Amino acid sequence: MADIAYVSEVRVERLGGPLRAAYLPGEENPTVYGMHGAIAEHYGVEPGNAPAHASTIDHLVGATLG
Repeated sequence: MADIAYVSEVRVERLGGPLRAAYLPGEENPTVYGMHGAIAEHYGVEPGNAPAHASTIDHLVGATLG
C-alpha cells in the first residue's frame, strides 16, 4: 500500500436549517451550502424559509465537470 499523499482538513459548521458553512483548505472564506429549487422542494423546505444556496450535489457535479 502506498503512503498517504494528502489529508484534506475540512470543517463543516451547521448554520441552522439546511444551511452549512464548509471551511476548505486554500479558501479564505467559508463556502455556504444549502438548498434551492427542486432540491428544496424534494426535502419539503418551503420557499422563503431559508436563503437559497448551491447544494453539496451542485458542488460535486461542478468538481466532476471541472
